[in-house]
Amino acid sequence: MAGPVLAQLEPSVRLEFPVNQNTDESFDVTPLGQRGVLLTVRQGDYYTSEPTKFSFKRYDIDLKPLWSNDYKIDNYYDAVRSCRTEHYLYWLFKEHDNSKISVLRVNLHDGAMETFRGDLVTPMDIFHFKVLDNIAYLGGYYRNRPVVVSFSFFDLTSKVLPGIYTNHIQLNNIEVDEERRLVHVMTDATHQRNCEFTIRTFSYDGKLVRTVNLDGNTHSLISGKLLPLNDEESLLVGNYSTDCTPYSQGVYISRIRNHETPGVSPIEDIRYIDFSELKNFFNYMKPRRQQKMLDKLARRKDQGKDTKFRYRLLVHDLVPTDEGLMLIAEVYYPQYRGTLYPYMGSVRSFDRYQEGYRYTHAFLCGFDKKGRLLWDNSLPISDLTSYDLHPMVQVTREGSATILAYPKEGEINAEVIQGGKVLRERENFSMKKLSETEKVVYSESDQLEAWYDGHFLACGFQKISNDKSSAPPREVFYMNKLKFSIKSLSENPSSRSAEDVESPKKTSGSKQ
Repeated sequence: MAGPVLAQLEPSVRLEFPVNQNTDESFDVTPLGQRGVLLTVRQGDYYTSEPTKFSFKRYDIDLKPLWSNDYKIDNYYDAVRSCRTEHYLYWLFKEHDNSKISVLRVNLHDGAMETFRGDLVTPMDIFHFKVLDNIAYLGGYYRNRPVVVSFSFFDLTSKVLPGIYTNHIQLNNIEVDEERRLVHVMTDATHQRNCEFTIRTFSYDGKLVRTVNLDGNTHSLISGKLLPLNDEESLLVGNYSTDCTPYSQGVYISRIRNHETPGVSPIEDIRYIDFSELKNFFNYMKPRRQQKMLDKLARRKDQGKDTKFRYRLLVHDLVPTDEGLMLIAEVYYPQYRGTLYPYMGSVRSFDRYQEGYRYTHAFLCGFDKKGRLLWDNSLPISDLTSYDLHPMVQVTREGSATILAYPKEGEINAEVIQGGKVLRERENFSMKKLSETEKVVYSESDQLEAWYDGHFLACGFQKISNDKSSAPPREVFYMNKLKFSIKSLSENPSSRSAEDVESPKKTSGSKQ
């Protein structure tokens, strides 16, 4: 796609679900691609002994209902984590203060349910939950040491995976390779100011197959995500620091052999890419500030000095492409608020607490299958905060173009890129309007999910008032189907230039 483009957001179907003010209620949306979407509604009350109710509702791509099913679980179980495979949705429940668990499996095709209950051997705190075929892998901590337990759905037995329950290491990530039936457990450790990143690979039945250590003498790996290329090798991608902190200096990519060869390192090569090497990383800044930053980097480079960056990154799951892969990450920082407490007419104390996360921008890197950087790009994020840290920017592709979008206050901000080029700068788009007499007076917990073929799914909570009614605003959880289409103006000779096309209001690209 060459030349200027016209970008349009076309809202279509909208569903609303009344919010019950008398119960604790949560909504979870799981896109299923061309198979539709699954909505999970959880209802419970902490102050009664009534079971917690889960309602699962699947819709097709036109948001028409296909099936629904309910599940109740005793309130002495906590809902810990959920995960999805191609054919099933799983929910993990754990009893209070002991090691008993229950795993619910929901068939995405027809809503049929199965429950598997067992004992985890140890009353661990669980932060990771993955399922491979008929075994669940649960990662967490017991007495401040990391532990990963496999739980079999066949015989309801649990087993601790070897080599992980050790002092001074942290559990970083768990990934499953469904095609090769492998489980990769990633940890990081600090030994005398030297940070080490380790990948332990286990077979389906929990046997340690291989251990790969990446020494952090000069570069400390903060995160790692694996993308198998074939049976012979995989790509490991993430962000790194230079001082064993969670503050990133750049991104890295490494090719890793999938099989052990005596006398040959499993790491074929590893490339570290400083943020200053990315052409578009600082595009989120205002032009004057960006130029000052680039001038400063050039001066320090001429003086033989390195620039120390301190960015926190939320790295997305890797996106396979025809060339290799696409890395997407969002830059954020914790947002704090302080409270002063007076005592006898003067300030006695000052409490500082975290109230959420603020996002500044997202950036993308395209790599080939050899691990070489092909291009980079970025998307400014304006005044966006979230109480929970989770991906806000969603990405979908249409032909050779990539659409980046995120929600804000009931609207969608979107940009269209092609590799390192920006085809359409960031714009605001409104979602489907309500009736003539209705308007949204409040919107929160807005989320956007990339769905299928250029479609997105927007959802969240809204208060909606009616000008012709004295009743209080109604509160709903909504789901809105959106189609984002792009058209090259050069394809139509009669089309006007991009400057002449009436477009939505553009937003600024300044950093928070």
